[in-house]
Amino acid sequence: MVKTFLELPYGIPSHDTFARVFARINPQQFQSCFVDWMKSIHQITSGEVIAIDGKTLRGSNDETSEQSAIPIVSAWATTNRLVLGQVKVDEKSNEITAIPELLKVLDISGCIVTIDAMGCQKEIVKLITQSNADYVITLKKNQGNLYDEVEKLFHLGIGTGFEGIEHSTYETDEIGHGRREIRHYVMLSQIQSRLNPNSLWSNFNSVGMVESVRSLNGETTVETHYFISSLESNAKQFGNSIRSHWGIENSLHWILDVALNEDDCRIRKDNAPQNFAILRHIAVNLLGQEKRVKRGIKNKQFLAGLDNNYLSRVLALA
Repeated sequence: MVKTFLELPYGIPSHDTFARVFARINPQQFQSCFVDWMKSIHQITSGEVIAIDGKTLRGSNDETSEQSAIPIVSAWATTNRLVLGQVKVDEKSNEITAIPELLKVLDISGCIVTIDAMGCQKEIVKLITQSNADYVITLKKNQGNLYDEVEKLFHLGIGTGFEGIEHSTYETDEIGHGRREIRHYVMLSQIQSRLNPNSLWSNFNSVGMVESVRSLNGETTVETHYFISSLESNAKQFGNSIRSHWGIENSLHWILDVALNEDDCRIRKDNAPQNFAILRHIAVNLLGQEKRVKRGIKNKQFLAGLDNNYLSRVLALA
């Protein structure tokens, strides 16, 4: 099959040759090519949610060289179900420094960027708004005073029926697998003077709360999460953005582990782990965009290994 696309005067390369090549390829250049490819084939949908989240390549650790497992931060277009780009988290750093590097190479204009609490940083918010995008970012207690003030504002609003506070609400009720989950979404706007008087947070227009009430096997649990956002008060849009972000686990991370066996991959030499993470993202995009065969990605991958004609059709999507 390789001879269909490449001239191979010395025959098909061995396993070791492939290993040496991917260990030496510059991952930054490879990632740049990947991002440019995605920009050329992916039409951004206005208001599309771009979920940014991290995942660790668990099999990339190497005890003999004291190399830790490599974390990768990825951007996932939730509507079109495509990986838009990825950045490796440096060994002596964390996602806070990797997320800005990823944002700088993406075209996110007109989108809604969602990030968990690790991304709740003023510089990250500034980068998003400078790209003409909106954001919905989880707020946790690592933000100290801001978290406390947001919590107090919601408690005040709940106690007074949100009298005098610009707000909107939305609710979902889902039943499945023996579990019922009711989610209450509340969004408060016109909050700059209370929560952002010095404009330290760019385009900080609203705060959101999600209260999840789960009932399973006769037991009920309640969880509350808070968010900051550049969106105006639209609880339904806020709720849809949150749900889209949570979906990255099933839509991308689960597929990488179950269909492509990412956690079991023991490739760990030099640049190879990062480059193969990009290859797996390419595979997810190509197999996901192939619509004629109504199967899951794992089965599509198996079919591509058996049928060169189908493999050619998948590769032609690139």
